[in-house]
Amino acid sequence: AHLQASVFIKSFGEGRYTQLQSFLVENEVLEVYQSGFKSPHSTETALLRVFNDILRATDAGDHVVLVLLDLSAAFDTIDHNILLSRLRNVVGICGTALDWFRSYLADRTLSVSLSGFTSAAAPLSCGVPQGSILGPLLFSLYLLPLGSIIRKHGISFHCYADDSQLYVPINKNGSSITALLSCLHDIKNWMALSFLSFNDQKTEVMVFGPSGSCDPSKMDLGVLTPHVKQSVLNLGFKMDSDFKLDSHISSVVKSSFFQLRRLTKVKPFLSQQHFETVIHAFITSRLDYCNSLYFGISQSSLSRLQLVQNAAARVLVGARKRDHITPVLASLHWLHFRVHFKILLFVFKSLSGLA
Repeated sequence: AHLQASVFIKSFGEGRYTQLQSFLVENEVLEVYQSGFKSPHSTETALLRVFNDILRATDAGDHVVLVLLDLSAAFDTIDHNILLSRLRNVVGICGTALDWFRSYLADRTLSVSLSGFTSAAAPLSCGVPQGSILGPLLFSLYLLPLGSIIRKHGISFHCYADDSQLYVPINKNGSSITALLSCLHDIKNWMALSFLSFNDQKTEVMVFGPSGSCDPSKMDLGVLTPHVKQSVLNLGFKMDSDFKLDSHISSVVKSSFFQLRRLTKVKPFLSQQHFETVIHAFITSRLDYCNSLYFGISQSSLSRLQLVQNAAARVLVGARKRDHITPVLASLHWLHFRVHFKILLFVFKSLSGLA
């Protein structure tokens, strides 16, 4: 990745990438609802927006259908000619700047090395390198028409890199489901023309109801029916149809205790300061991932996560199960305080133009 980045900088020119990024931001070219490879966006900000929209709809008494789509080998199938056409006609890049991109993509080759043997080089006329500084940005620009297709059908959506989420409230006459299915049909047709395709095996559907869990079998979802799930993994976070987050919390608790048992074996070799760093890396990071989504869940669910932090604090100071560890937990910051802090941080950034 570092080699590819250095080659790009030499061929593309010092600061050209920054100039391109500034041009895209100033002219509002980038997709608003694409959170991948874009500062200050993250999987958490993407999920916050989707969770909020769905909760608002269910609070209003509606059912909501969420469709999770995953592209197959998306970075590897990007057609260079189509990409250059999009840069010219959609983004507005032309002249010398377009020639820079053409030079960056041209004359790439592919070979396979295995057990000391290397195949002959073959021309590579598609794909962008994921590890390069330019690859992710080109991928986002290649997908720009996707947002227009979805908006045409009045469907809400959010993307993170090659993961796309479509969701829509269900109205009584079923027209919203028809619009959703029509939208998916148009997306597949556009994907085929762009040499992209969805991984049907990874397509997942969830239905949310105003009173928590609902029975999707009572709804006519057409071709989406076989893909309906009660729980799905969405950008590394397990969602369930009743928003209790039991599946995700169980997963976090299980993986955290597994890591904690392993860490106790290396504790004798580390100072307390270094061991605290390891605790944060392997345990706190799991508790903190998308923890703003825990806001509003039941105290019993939150207490299960607090048990993990309690156990980590005891291991850190070598305390027994019934020893008083409140000062240690205060230094690590109590779990519910960390959740509130994250919410407040997002609000502050939003009000300050930093989000």
